[in-house]
Amino acid sequence: MRFKQRIAELIAETGPIPVSQYMALCLFDPKDGYYTTREPFGAKGDFTTAPEISQMFGELVAVWLASAWQASGAPQDAILTEIGPGRGTLMRDMLRTLARIAPDLTRHVALVETSPRLVEVQKETLGATSATWHRDIGEVPGAPLFIVGNELFDAIPIRQFVKTPQGWRERCVGLDADGLAFVAGPGTTDAALPDAPNGAIFEIAPARNALMQETAERISTHGGTGLFIDYGHLQTGIGDTLQAMRAHGYVDVLATPGEADLTSHVDFAALGAAAGAVSLETRTMTQARFLLGMGLLERAGQLGADGDAGMRERLQGEVERLAGPDEMGELFKVLMVGKDVANLPPQ
Repeated sequence: MRFKQRIAELIAETGPIPVSQYMALCLFDPKDGYYTTREPFGAKGDFTTAPEISQMFGELVAVWLASAWQASGAPQDAILTEIGPGRGTLMRDMLRTLARIAPDLTRHVALVETSPRLVEVQKETLGATSATWHRDIGEVPGAPLFIVGNELFDAIPIRQFVKTPQGWRERCVGLDADGLAFVAGPGTTDAALPDAPNGAIFEIAPARNALMQETAERISTHGGTGLFIDYGHLQTGIGDTLQAMRAHGYVDVLATPGEADLTSHVDFAALGAAAGAVSLETRTMTQARFLLGMGLLERAGQLGADGDAGMRERLQGEVERLAGPDEMGELFKVLMVGKDVANLPPQ
């Protein structure tokens, strides 16, 4: 709780801080931030990502990347890139698959990671590899970029605005008699915000859009294709989606800063507009449509063909978690970005 006290002292000294600043502190503070101090992934962590659920996820993403690479003329200087690689599980599964179906796409591998601690975890997961690590996308050499980001954008801080009788005001974290509390700050925005009743909350994510535009500019200039998978909505809407996850359950966003993962739903329409601003094509769909269209059921059948009943039951459970309508299948969305994504699988 020392970190919570430190945030309270900051607010007492400077006044309420925007939600975006609170998120950034909680997640990335060098001394007490969530991603700089904890192991968030997997059964022993606070949440489980799709690559940790099943090897099939990474295998099917690899098949898609191979298709995108071949559709681009199979450039030999292509860089296979993952941004926000977590523990490295997705890249490990992709490399194993690509070694079989498109080995030339594995000649240049780059991982974009800001956390030195996670870099060490990724190196351990990948073992002996010629991959290179970079702190941001701008460090990756200029070449055709075949890039994937899974659950990347949800953890990039957002700004929230709350509708008051005086108009839209930036939502901030301030102090009340009980400690940290949400308040309406004095600031507003030049962005065109929708009409909404008092108390409504609207989210914008300039940092997310800037990262997407930077990535899209690289693809527009040097070639390549991007695949981004996250939970969120296909159309911009009103609502508070800020949430905190700890030990695989939801907790109060203000209760344990630095000890819980803070995320919010991704606005895929805004990301698509950012990519479209540099004249790239975009295509969106649910994770269920993507994985089923890429052959999830067929792959599960292959893996289970020589296994026992227990293995087939486990694979069935993995399929349900990845693609079931009440699991990740509908909530998670897929965004393809490139110069020609209309003809890529799945069709």
